[in-house]
Amino acid sequence: MHSSSITIRDAVEQDLPQILDIYNDVILTTTAVYSEMPHTLEMRATWFKERKEAGFPVIVAEQDGVIVGFGTYGHFRVWPCYRFTVEHSVYVRKDKRGQGISKILLSEIITLARNANMHALIAGIDSENEISLLLHQKFGFEEVARFKEVGFKFDRWLDLIFMEMILN
Repeated sequence: MHSSSITIRDAVEQDLPQILDIYNDVILTTTAVYSEMPHTLEMRATWFKERKEAGFPVIVAEQDGVIVGFGTYGHFRVWPCYRFTVEHSVYVRKDKRGQGISKILLSEIITLARNANMHALIAGIDSENEISLLLHQKFGFEEVARFKEVGFKFDRWLDLIFMEMILN
């Protein structure tokens, strides 16, 4: 079976409906996002505008003209002395998971953060998300914190792991 290649590019406003579909599926079916309410297109548009105005990237993985994943990074904390530390997110469409798309997106996010002279890249990962934890370990991220029972979703308590990569 032939699989067409993945293209990574900067997201544009026209991508927001597909980004929203991916994000809302993650909210409704996984613990990768500690939120329970789906977002609206207006919420995603505001998020996109804020990222761009702050100089943060939003990238998409595209295959055959369809957005199959997206990634971004933004403030870890908004206080000035954290300005060289960012927290990233990578999400892949449900039917495209396990095909290496998150690996491609994460690699590009790391490159973009380095090129922007960021010093540290943070990942907040649900402790049950073994695939994401392993992916980040393979890229050199290290676990630096584990917060017990800080999230509550799907009628159970969730532990959050922070992983960090020092970029330079």
